[in-house]
Amino acid sequence: MQTLWHLFKKYQAVISYLFFGGLTTLINIGVFGWLNLHMNYQIANVLAWLASVIFAFITNKLWVFNSKSMAWRTFLWETLTFFFFRLLSLAVDQLIMFVGISLLSGNPLIVKIIDNVIVVVLNYFFSKWIIFKK
Repeated sequence: MQTLWHLFKKYQAVISYLFFGGLTTLINIGVFGWLNLHMNYQIANVLAWLASVIFAFITNKLWVFNSKSMAWRTFLWETLTFFFFRLLSLAVDQLIMFVGISLLSGNPLIVKIIDNVIVVVLNYFFSKWIIFKK
């Protein structure tokens, strides 16, 4: 049992990121799927991104990377860098969606799921090595 606890503590950030990243992905895909029924996929994608990024910032800060500091400089740095790098991943996201849907005529939800796998991995590295680094 102690070995399991040790492994959990060792990989806690990755486990937490996968859990909350999974929830973030569900929010992103769910909001996109619903909005895509009512509007252009590119607009739906940006609104889904916004909803999921707000959720991701809170969960990443508090539970994934355990950044409890509310000092204004730290909070400002984390917020600005988080949203900056999420905007970079939004550009990748939009490109994948455009190629998959507009150029390759793919199913929007399937393209969105494939897109999310790439974006989640990209965002993990941004968060781990730049935004919430110790």
